[in-house]
Amino acid sequence: MGIWRGSLPLLLLAAAAAAEPASTLEGPSWPVTVPLREDRGHAVDLPDTDPRVQRRVTGWAPEQIAVALSAAPTSAWVSWITGDFQMGGAVKPLDPGTVGSVVRYGLAADSLVREATGDALVYSQLYPFEGLQNYTSGIIHHVRLQGLEPGTKYYYQCGDPAIPGATSAVHAFRTMPAVGPRSYPGRIAVVGDLGLTYNTTSTVEHMASNQPDLVLLLGDVSYANLYLTNGTGTDCYSCSFAKSTPIHETYQPRWDYWGRYMESVTSTTPMMVVEGNHEIEQQIGNKTFAAYSARFAFPSKESDSFSPFYYSFDAGGIHFIMLAAYAAYSKSGEQYRWLEKDLAKVDRSVTPWLVAGWHAPWYSTYKAHYREAECMRVAMEELLYSYGLDIVFTGHVHAYERSNRVFNYTLDPCGAVHISVGDGGNREKMATTHADDPGRCPEPLSTPDDFMGGFCAFNFTSDPAAGSFCWDRQPDYSAYRESSFGHGILEVKNETHALWKWHRNQDLYQGGVGDEIYIVREPERCLLKSSIAAYF
Repeated sequence: MGIWRGSLPLLLLAAAAAAEPASTLEGPSWPVTVPLREDRGHAVDLPDTDPRVQRRVTGWAPEQIAVALSAAPTSAWVSWITGDFQMGGAVKPLDPGTVGSVVRYGLAADSLVREATGDALVYSQLYPFEGLQNYTSGIIHHVRLQGLEPGTKYYYQCGDPAIPGATSAVHAFRTMPAVGPRSYPGRIAVVGDLGLTYNTTSTVEHMASNQPDLVLLLGDVSYANLYLTNGTGTDCYSCSFAKSTPIHETYQPRWDYWGRYMESVTSTTPMMVVEGNHEIEQQIGNKTFAAYSARFAFPSKESDSFSPFYYSFDAGGIHFIMLAAYAAYSKSGEQYRWLEKDLAKVDRSVTPWLVAGWHAPWYSTYKAHYREAECMRVAMEELLYSYGLDIVFTGHVHAYERSNRVFNYTLDPCGAVHISVGDGGNREKMATTHADDPGRCPEPLSTPDDFMGGFCAFNFTSDPAAGSFCWDRQPDYSAYRESSFGHGILEVKNETHALWKWHRNQDLYQGGVGDEIYIVREPERCLLKSSIAAYF
């Protein structure tokens, strides 16, 4: 197939927008690059004075309420925080046993007849260096609700009913459809690298207007590690602070700000999160991922991974696998062995769709983070391909890109469609351009901002019109790429057809979508092995 140069003519774009969405059954799409926009939004963090990030409760009342899925639709997690965080040179953690972890729930707001209890914890972010401030969180609660009916709206109230003023208002969420080949969530929102900027607010408002039943967040959540412990922030930590600080600092209150801002979404719509490089957050004793591991609930035990970094769950006829780009992924490691076992248990007559998500993309043609996850791809791609992986969602690169069906850099009708949505609203510059001469490639990076390093095996171009891409020509496996902020919506229609739409933030006001395609499974052609043959 030839390579499509430049961007499509405006008339052709308009005609394509008016037509029915294309389908992967039609074969590889012509590669499309949308020219770089100058007005890509307002990537400036919300300040701590913004009412949307300030603490709005008192005493032991719950805040930062969130719902997450368990491995099956008959169970779900409710999480929240009570008490306020502490910052200072010497901080004393709250006692998690001070407040109970109770959820009362039922089928009506005035009939919360069932009750579940769970666990509570506190985490700290500590720096053993003079002048740096330490952090300890409020009390974080996680309660698992069991025995739920699939596809059912539940009302709930969380907190400690034994303490006056220590319970939340009544919220509601809907469980996923029953596991089976003919039931699917209506809309699944997919977003990455969200952060807490004014772009974030546009993305979240747009995403909420699409009324998703489930949200996948593919890492890089709060960007607390773009701050010093005194609250001073930057677009690039390594550029601004690396030579003047003894350790990569973080400002952990940004996590609380993020949880407060997101509560209107997370308290009503289940959100599943996987770690990104900005969640590493090294502290005393080389401890990492403390905030990420403590703040979110994961179906780790239910899916037998026993790890917050990788897990799986079912939603109707979809089996989701969330993998870790920042934990060991070699074929001799625990994650790979777990993945083998998880895939072997998938019954494609029950869950026809196999969808995976992780942070760093395997197929991206932007200069930023180019091929950083190549070792992960080499280790895992063949295994996932052999089980007929349908779709991969990633983030990390602060722009949008969708691939054609691809395997090992070759167009393959049975390869997965890789979609990178790291354009959620992040503070860092989008798809950062390296200031290299044509033909030169950047040295591997090793700062926490670019964890695992990266390399570029092809010549760069110095032509500004090419944006910030690694290649002066778009490769055949890259179908569509654009540096705009936004989110995606996946609508699985049946056992073989799913409609993917990428919504740019500007589309909220202009209408339409940025990218749209039907992803079509061909199980009779592509499944090489499975515990049971695919349903068709």
